[in-house]
Amino acid sequence: MQEVLPGVFHWRAIHPRIGVEVDSYWLDGDAVLIDPLIPEEGIEWFAGRPMAPRAILLSNRHHYRHSAELAERYGCTVHCSSLGLHEFTHDEVVEGFEFGQELPGGVLACEVGAICPDETALYIEAKSTLAIADGVVLGSPHGDEPVLGFVPDSLMDDPEQVKRGLLAAYERLLDELDFEHLLLAHGGPLIGDGRARLQELVDIGGRTAFEL
Repeated sequence: MQEVLPGVFHWRAIHPRIGVEVDSYWLDGDAVLIDPLIPEEGIEWFAGRPMAPRAILLSNRHHYRHSAELAERYGCTVHCSSLGLHEFTHDEVVEGFEFGQELPGGVLACEVGAICPDETALYIEAKSTLAIADGVVLGSPHGDEPVLGFVPDSLMDDPEQVKRGLLAAYERLLDELDFEHLLLAHGGPLIGDGRARLQELVDIGGRTAFEL
């Protein structure tokens, strides 16, 4: 567990289903979790914070992760784009939101789409930060310095169309939003240069971050 910005904590844990490390975040002052797995410090770590978790925000429907365990322990609500609610069972209580809606913690839900209809960027204006789901990730295509880019074509239904859609979405978000940092669900936080690296990706017309 690392505080990467004042009041913004990041941790990495192995996803129990896909068996790879993924990234989660905690907004301390707002008591909001983003795409959470339970950290190695354990579920009780959050009980020691100034406020216990009151809401979980999902950047897309696939990032439910340990939301059920956290919601049961702390009674917090879980929020996902209404376009992704079909993913959840009756035992998984998730509230739908619309793009453009303000979510708990003053977080703005911004449409990305393209890679899946419910793909959402979460804009945390107070922290000059944008949290991103699966549209871009950090990877090393040849074992070199990690680069920001797309997931492999094999994970996209229509790679060329998806990439065009993602580039258009990120170009729009760069134009509309004032942010400096990125919180990636796959690759960790980019503090200080997140906006610049996303702008570079758009300017070069995209690239693949890694190959399977």
